[in-house]
Amino acid sequence: MIDSPLAPAPVSEAITHSIRVEVLSRHATEHSKPGRGEWVFEYTVRITNLGSEQVQLMSRHWIITDAIEQIKEVKGPGVVGKQPVLEPGESFKYSSWCPLPTPLGVMRGTYHMVTADGREFDVEIAPFALRAPYTVH
Repeated sequence: MIDSPLAPAPVSEAITHSIRVEVLSRHATEHSKPGRGEWVFEYTVRITNLGSEQVQLMSRHWIITDAIEQIKEVKGPGVVGKQPVLEPGESFKYSSWCPLPTPLGVMRGTYHMVTADGREFDVEIAPFALRAPYTVH
């Protein structure tokens, strides 16, 4: 249940296969229309290569759950139209947005990565909350 005391915060961090994924979300009040059942959330992601070899982000898979537990999955190539290559120690940061029909939700997912020698793997995007202010929890 999203409203439980164990619900995620609007920030998350996960490290998988030496790739750190950090996320910070916020309610985009200026783009939301609660009277029409539309809440918009922005999120910023920083992906950091903590490993010793070059990696490239090939695709994303998001799982978005709203407050009435409707699940939407989003899959596609890259992020914000890019498939960034990260050398050891490099980071890539981007921002995007997510509309919801409720003032609360949770996002989580994976990025599909590939090394320079062709080894493929997924990295975790830990769950983070989408939460409008003044919402009863």
